[in-house]
Amino acid sequence: MTYRELLCEGEEHLKKAGVLEAETDARLLLEYAGQMDRTAFFLKSMQEAPADTVLSFRALIRKRESRMPLQHILGFQEFMGFEFHCDARALVPRQDTEILAENALAILKSRMAETEDNAGHDLRVLDLCTGSGCIGISLKLLCPDAEVVCSDISDDALELAKENADKLGAEVELRRSDLMNDIPGKFDLILSNPPYIREDVIDTLQTEVCRFDPRMALSGGEDGLIFYRRICSDAPEKLREGGYLLFEIGSDQAEEVRALMKAARFSALSIIKDLGGNDRVVLGQMRNHHV
Repeated sequence: MTYRELLCEGEEHLKKAGVLEAETDARLLLEYAGQMDRTAFFLKSMQEAPADTVLSFRALIRKRESRMPLQHILGFQEFMGFEFHCDARALVPRQDTEILAENALAILKSRMAETEDNAGHDLRVLDLCTGSGCIGISLKLLCPDAEVVCSDISDDALELAKENADKLGAEVELRRSDLMNDIPGKFDLILSNPPYIREDVIDTLQTEVCRFDPRMALSGGEDGLIFYRRICSDAPEKLREGGYLLFEIGSDQAEEVRALMKAARFSALSIIKDLGGNDRVVLGQMRNHHV
């Protein structure tokens, strides 16, 4: 069987299993099984595939047929230009979340420029609900002078985040905490991609999500807003003067989250869209919150 024939076989199996990106996923799995890149695949496409590659590829296809996420099978996902290990311990890093990280990075660099002459001011960042650590670790790698704390209530997620931090050489502090309950000190920037799916919606999501993602990383309670309320309530006391709060949100939650931030006396509120044109990030700045 040639590589091309093998690819077609895998693609047909994935289509029958209801996998949306069957062609792309089958190709990536074949490249992984054959330990080759896309160019090598095209050069070898009409060659006979070795028996061990055939067996390995078919085993990978069976996993994907079960709707196990592609990233769990391959074991990694790229985020902000870095390769993160991922598995069932936390959400797979998603491209939409890069919008949150990119805006946080821009604010962070601006904040650093404002304080570069203040030797006594250490710039501090808090990544709440860190999961795989992809946001906080990326910020540390791209802004090494910042002190970054990555927090989660899940021991499994923190274990995964530590693996990623060690692999990428990011010196972040990992802390187990129920949101800000056990987080000392104040921060210049707090950001979070919290659980925000309504509880009654979770079981209707794609199989890859509702079966393989940790439920605690998905559920935002009855209305999806429980974590936004708690963070908005606690953040003012954890932010330094002029500090920022940034959230990733569901595409239909922008106005509700902005209202929560406004009620908590955040100003300069902005809603930022993702590449698909959906509302994705809400951010605001805290000023004179003790007045």
